[in-house]
Amino acid sequence: MQTSTNQNIGTPPDNNLVWAILCTVLCCMPLGIVAIIKSTKVNELWARGDYAGAQEAANDAKKWAIWGAIASVIIGVITAITVIFSLGGAVAG
Repeated sequence: MQTSTNQNIGTPPDNNLVWAILCTVLCCMPLGIVAIIKSTKVNELWARGDYAGAQEAANDAKKWAIWGAIASVIIGVITAITVIFSLGGAVAG
């Protein structure tokens, strides 16, 4: 009987793929793509036995998705302010 020395302990960390996809589609595509790339590495690293690397990739995917959402909000606020001021100038002048 042969035993495997590379057995996974527990389950892999959440790869945050859903958040990465939502960020790509709804928020900021460039940052969302980076998040997708990071999230797809989680299970591969876990299967190789690189548990710390898998956790780091999961954390990175989450970080990039959050940054994409924040960037989207900032861009939205700047756009809204620009539109409001441009309409205000058109009405006043």
